[in-house]
Amino acid sequence: MKRTSFLIALVVADPAFAASGPFVSLKNTNFIVLLAFILFIGVLFYFNVPKLLGGMLDKRAETIRSELDEARKLREEAQSILASYERRQKEVQEQADRIVESARKEAEAEAAKARDALEVTVARRLAAAEEQIASAQASAERAVRDKAIKVAVSAARSVIASQMTAASAGKLIDSAISEVEAKLH
Repeated sequence: MKRTSFLIALVVADPAFAASGPFVSLKNTNFIVLLAFILFIGVLFYFNVPKLLGGMLDKRAETIRSELDEARKLREEAQSILASYERRQKEVQEQADRIVESARKEAEAEAAKARDALEVTVARRLAAAEEQIASAQASAERAVRDKAIKVAVSAARSVIASQMTAASAGKLIDSAISEVEAKLH
């Protein structure tokens, strides 16, 4: 009500709103507009329009509040899902790192086994080669010795044959027979 009287006082005091003649008259349009305005405000209060508007605004505020709460809950849920996925990603990354490390260790172990097996094979082949070389050397020495013996026997035969006479051959034969008899008996 204070507001309404203030508006009336403001309209009455302002010279721009002054009309010719008395203000309180049905011929004065300013007075008619003021009466219509007051009547309009009265109708609004009579039908509780401010309460309806306040209720609508409260309802809208409640709707907005509930939407904000729901959005907050959705945000928290999304953050928990994101944290869950980040944990899973970290676990998967750790598992992948463990698999890679295990594979690397297995590869190193297999490489060491292969290296050891290669060393054993090389040593075995080296020993076989040394045996073959020793065998070939012994065989070559025997062959050279046999050849030298044959050459020496052949040379001795030709020297003896050239120097030997029939009488000396008989003596040698007799001496060999007696020597064999002595050794046999």
